Amino acid sequence: MSDSDVHIAALCGSLREESHTRTALEATLSAAERAGATTELLDLREYDLPIFDADRDREDAGDAEALATRVRDADTIILGSPMYHGSYASPLKTAIDYCGFDEFADKTVGLLAVSGGAFPVTTLEHMRSVCRALNAWVIPHESAIPNASAAFEDGEFVDPKLEKRVTTLGRRAVQYAAIEPDPDSFESDQNVGAAGK
Repeated sequence: MSDSDVHIAALCGSLREESHTRTALEATLSAAERAGATTELLDLREYDLPIFDADRDREDAGDAEALATRVRDADTIILGSPMYHGSYASPLKTAIDYCGFDEFADKTVGLLAVSGGAFPVTTLEHMRSVCRALNAWVIPHESAIPNASAAFEDGEFVDPKLEKRVTTLGRRAVQYAAIEPDPDSFESDQNVGAAGK
């Protein structure tokens, strides 16, 4: 697969109008485009996603099927979330719950987390754990943006080192789109989600 054949989709777990997570994901996707990929931002504000219910078929759950199709069609997925109570945001969890192995298994995934205070380490850890359970291959480089209100000014990064971390994630998303994935995780056979729904 050449870089020009790579398609990257980023899921934004923040629903805020002025979202630092969305701003950071846009910078990541711009870097991926400069590396030759096509990209799309899957803004969860634009999808009708009811709380996940395993008894409801995905086709009967608002825009869940349409979202899963967009995720499945990507070569690399980037998950972006603000840190809420030490973890990632519920809109992103709902979106991932409507997906399954068809969307994530053997797929390259990049992680980006944003917080209003300290480094969002647990947010990144929790997203990584979910990706491993779905047999995705998570890019070792991840982007953490602490103190987000001070990290941006007029939609631009204040700190060039922080901007470089975010744009590096975009380049790696292209570089590792076709990497040979890790073996199955021990959690994968215990996973319960929307597979077959």
